[in-house]
Amino acid sequence: MKSLTFVYAVHSNLYINLTNRCPCNCTFCIRHNGDGAYGSDSLWLEREPTCEEVLAEFEKYDMSKVGEIVFCGYGEPMERAEDVSYIGKELKKRYPDVQIRLNTNGLGDKINGRPTAMLLEGAVDIVSISLNSGNREDYNKVTRPGWEDSFEAMLTFAEECKKYVPKVMFTVVDVISEREINESKALSDKLGIPLRIRAYDT
Repeated sequence: MKSLTFVYAVHSNLYINLTNRCPCNCTFCIRHNGDGAYGSDSLWLEREPTCEEVLAEFEKYDMSKVGEIVFCGYGEPMERAEDVSYIGKELKKRYPDVQIRLNTNGLGDKINGRPTAMLLEGAVDIVSISLNSGNREDYNKVTRPGWEDSFEAMLTFAEECKKYVPKVMFTVVDVISEREINESKALSDKLGIPLRIRAYDT
């Protein structure tokens, strides 16, 4: 079932569902399990929203009670990198006290064919990048990305984000092996980017 759910609430956070496009087909992706997340309406979109439609959605909420705004839906937000930049900056103007996070697979440069980290300056406070594994071979098995060199591109994007965004972090999901988690920790330490191990959400 498709809907026009452009913004949805999870606990005290508001999530922006910009697109259903994604260059990956991760083995653990929650899109394989159903239409929504955390009790939301369907996140499969009838069409992608305009920037103005997304911004208008926030007028429906008491923003003084919102902990965080997150770019994260049923697709990769950096498929619309320019719009993430525009929406993030507009939200910063309107709600300067609310933290903004981008959840991404880190492949914005590959998707757009050019560097994209600089677009996030002044638009988001945190970039959370799906590391998924500590080496290229395991990453490609788990993430099933559209490009063979996606692992390297993701790491380059992460390093670049450190220049433009106050906080950059990696995540892995706890369904991968202990070896992969340990390799991910070692890589995160080497790059100086914190790692968060997420529980798998069904």
